[in-house]
Amino acid sequence: MLRELIIRNFAIVDRLRLTFGEGLNVITGETGAGKSIIVNAIKLLTGERASTDFIKPDTEGYELQALLEPGRPGILSELQIPHSDKELIIRRVLQRSGKGRAYINDSLVTIQTLGALGSEILEIHSQHEHQKLFSPALQRKFLDRYGGLEPLVREVEALYYQWKKLDSELSEIREKERERTQRIDMLRYQIEEIDSAGLDPTEKENLLEERKILMNLHQLKSLCDQILEHLKGDEGSITDRLGTTLSLTRDLSKIDDSATDALNQIEEAHALVGETVHIIRDLMERYDLDPARLEEIESRLLTIEKLERKYGDGIEEILRYRNAAAEELEGLLHLSEKTGDLEEELSRTERNLGKKAEELSGKRKKVAEELEGLILRELRELAFQAPAFHISISPSDMGPHGLDRLEFLFSANPDQPPRPLQKVASGGEISRVMLGLKSVFAGIGGHELLIFDEVDAGIGGETAESVAEKLKKLSADHQIICITHLPQIASRADHHLMIRKVLSGTRSSVEVKTLQGEERKKEIARMMSGEVTESSLQHAGELLQKP
Repeated sequence: MLRELIIRNFAIVDRLRLTFGEGLNVITGETGAGKSIIVNAIKLLTGERASTDFIKPDTEGYELQALLEPGRPGILSELQIPHSDKELIIRRVLQRSGKGRAYINDSLVTIQTLGALGSEILEIHSQHEHQKLFSPALQRKFLDRYGGLEPLVREVEALYYQWKKLDSELSEIREKERERTQRIDMLRYQIEEIDSAGLDPTEKENLLEERKILMNLHQLKSLCDQILEHLKGDEGSITDRLGTTLSLTRDLSKIDDSATDALNQIEEAHALVGETVHIIRDLMERYDLDPARLEEIESRLLTIEKLERKYGDGIEEILRYRNAAAEELEGLLHLSEKTGDLEEELSRTERNLGKKAEELSGKRKKVAEELEGLILRELRELAFQAPAFHISISPSDMGPHGLDRLEFLFSANPDQPPRPLQKVASGGEISRVMLGLKSVFAGIGGHELLIFDEVDAGIGGETAESVAEKLKKLSADHQIICITHLPQIASRADHHLMIRKVLSGTRSSVEVKTLQGEERKKEIARMMSGEVTESSLQHAGELLQKP
């Protein structure tokens, strides 16, 4: 419930403070007094896009503030807005530079958050807002919400998008069937090519080492010959000299025990030289390999390098590519099996979707019959003499909301068949139709605050009485703020505010006053005749006496 609205430096307003109460709140005033400023301020406080055009001349920016009593704390928790059980304060400021801020309970929030909150707590009806009522999609939502069909609609929507997803997957698979066959052939060829090479991860390094030896056989053998000549030649070899040295050291150790360590070292050196001779001789035997082996190695290395150019640098990369190709091939070979599963799942989903959509259509038709009767009753109460109202439900292609195209059809005259609202309803008629619909749907919208901006456009007389009665009845369950020019509506108000423009030299400003008693009677009298006379005062008093 909106308790208080404060407006500063907005349009022609210096500072304005309005208080509202429960039930029906009306705002009256002469044309051009600034009543629309109130609605514009509330729209901005509930998420409408800001404009510096609203900043009062010669000021740096405007500030708007609303004090509300939170009706459903759940939405505040969902939006992660700090709140208490007592009050909710929304504040919005905009500077001439275009920099703006929005706050809820002194916490900075985004405009999107303001909009989400605003859509939960209030609903604004004006000549512009009525255009939304022309949308078949919105009309369908009204019907579904009234009939409690939203859970079933969500089921249909989920099944529809699942069906579309499966259908898209199958189409993609079928379109790529030729590519898949070509890819399978390519993968098979690549795997066979790699497998036929019989690669070993350490093979290349071993081959390179062996090739290096084979390419230097002559030099290697020559070096071995020279080494053996030095180690164990005919004259003056290392082996001979070590043998003589070993014999002399043994004689020395027989005389002096302290020479034993030297003897051990020479014996070890003599043995090592002997082992070295054996190693060199073994190497020489290796260097007697078949020279044709070099051609085999070159051929093998060429095969490996060819595979590396195709599949990766190094044998490990080649084998890794091979394993990945085998995994992809396995998936492609089983794709036909997956296709069959998808086709079965698609068929099952399509059956379920059709069944749920048909169920939804049947329930919509039953709800439509009930709604038609209720809405017709409301329209008659709003001074339509012989209205016709029909909810057309016609078949359409399957969509996220089912198989139905739904549209509200209306005729104010018995000699004309019902047609879509935007084609037959005048401004005044559409205001009353909207009010009738709102009366029917009031219990399901969830909005505590309803704002009607000149819902009385184009009506008067008995019709005005009917609209006033309907607004009064609606205010039993909602807080209503209604900007009106009709005395019949103003006289039914629980709280009456009057807006007037004040001129001071070349400057204009707006004032608001809460009317009671005699002041209220005078304002209603002015609304009836344009001026306050004895006759208009008497008629105003009669209006105020109505329950």
